[in-house]
Amino acid sequence: MDTKTIKKVTNTMQTTERISGSEAIIKCLLAEGVDILYGYPGGAIMPVYDQLYKYQDKIHHVLTRHEQGATHSAQGYARISGKVGVAIATSGPGATNLITGIADAQIDSTPMVCITGQVASHLLGSDAFQETDIVGISTPVTKWNCQITKASDIPEVIAKAFYIAKSGRPGPVLIDITKDAQFEEFDFKYEKCKGVRSYNPIPKLDNTSVEAAAKLINSAKKPMIVWGQGVALGQAEAEFKAVVEKAGIPSAWTILGAGAIPTSHPLNIGMVGMHGNYAPNVLTNECDVLIAIGMRFDDRVTGNLATYAKQAKVIHFEIDPAEIDKNVKTNVAVLGDAKESLAALLPLLDEKSHPEWQQKFKDLYAIEYEKVIKNDIHPTKEGLTMGEVLKEINSQTKGDAAIVTDVGQHQMIACRYANFNKTRSNITSGGLGTMGFGLPAAIGAKMAAPEREVISISGDGGYQMTIQELGTIFQQKVPVKIVVLNNEFLGMVRQWQQLFFDKRYASTEMINPDFVAIAKGYFIEAQKVTKREDLKDAVAKMINTDGPYFLEVCVEKEDNVFPMIPTGASVSDVRLE
Repeated sequence: MDTKTIKKVTNTMQTTERISGSEAIIKCLLAEGVDILYGYPGGAIMPVYDQLYKYQDKIHHVLTRHEQGATHSAQGYARISGKVGVAIATSGPGATNLITGIADAQIDSTPMVCITGQVASHLLGSDAFQETDIVGISTPVTKWNCQITKASDIPEVIAKAFYIAKSGRPGPVLIDITKDAQFEEFDFKYEKCKGVRSYNPIPKLDNTSVEAAAKLINSAKKPMIVWGQGVALGQAEAEFKAVVEKAGIPSAWTILGAGAIPTSHPLNIGMVGMHGNYAPNVLTNECDVLIAIGMRFDDRVTGNLATYAKQAKVIHFEIDPAEIDKNVKTNVAVLGDAKESLAALLPLLDEKSHPEWQQKFKDLYAIEYEKVIKNDIHPTKEGLTMGEVLKEINSQTKGDAAIVTDVGQHQMIACRYANFNKTRSNITSGGLGTMGFGLPAAIGAKMAAPEREVISISGDGGYQMTIQELGTIFQQKVPVKIVVLNNEFLGMVRQWQQLFFDKRYASTEMINPDFVAIAKGYFIEAQKVTKREDLKDAVAKMINTDGPYFLEVCVEKEDNVFPMIPTGASVSDVRLE
């Protein structure tokens, strides 16, 4: 069937044109401002790719080497830019390969639209070649999904998909489109979605709740803030900083919240959670008012809920009503967009400082520095540490780089020791903990923010889960910098085996390939560092290289990440060794 435009019909309201469903998909994406999408072609999505060929001057398709890489690249794009990331794949295995990235985006509130091809509508349910019920499969891990069997439904569904993905608490949406719908012609017109019946993305702010929150904060002697990614998602960094400074409240962050205020800010007291900083974890169980902003009280943050902040009055600023009282019972819940809520709170706050309370954080930091931090970033042992690598990267990027991490020990070290001067600088897999996230997410981040230095930091385990995306970097000439901290172990699992399984290192030692040779095979400049005296120059060469660069740093094989809160323990039961 000829899928090109064959006529235009003008009515009194707007212009329509008769085109195929596949061309309509591209026009919908362009109408939503999509300029980059990540994907992999196949039979059931081929009509769309045929149209992409016509529109390649307007929309840039990035051929990843695996569909999972497409979703992670779309995530990286979304996380650094705040825009909706887009991934596209064929039916069957192409669609199912998207699921890990979709699940990751769901739990980390990342706006993403995934488009999958599907077998022709008359074949649905027949177990046709490369048919899977991707709508059924993806339902638990999407914010919304929909199957399209008629071309005329394409504009409305795609408009709704983008609206749902980016509004309120963001998340992933999947649209499954049968092949016959892609070929079918119809009179196309497009209107952006401005609302969906029964879907209320931003709860109306209750000023009574804001006033109650302000009253509690003003009366607090030992207040503490824990903020999450909701601050950045709501573009509320300025309002948040103003609240922190006016009320003089020590403020800690979850790993996805990092960067909303700079690491160096005097009221930034560090990271909470299983491998977070000693002071904010311990003092969570001593504060009298705990203010949670745009975070969801994840188990890695709270530890044992039976002992978490039981002495404190809890205030929860949150956009998603489902998160209120889900894990931690609140005294005051402020539902709404973080920017609006914090702006309403600010004039109600008293100007305060809490010097004695702040000193407690400083005193506990001093203990952590002596027992943990000093040995991590200024080691005296022969082998290189992950911490000193991060220190060198900090020094040479001046804390302005976007750090994209995989999952494992290196992730916790990067979160702990990277300096984040800018918002949206710590791009990592939080809730799902997806190994393989780092490299493809860095591709998307760099393409979304080419003016920023983007550094992918992975361990030798997670790196090999998506190592094929070096091919995407080579083909697209993406100047991302890749650092692999190689300890020849699945490091985090090995740490748990050492501490809790009597050093029975079952299936965690890695026999690795020549990473430098592999990078060079993809025509990417590469270097390996094994000695401390070579680290500074190697990092400098990586940073100063115009194109992509791969740096392997061989680190101590059996270093552990501390502090650590064992699973099920209280946040105040922090191990420093």
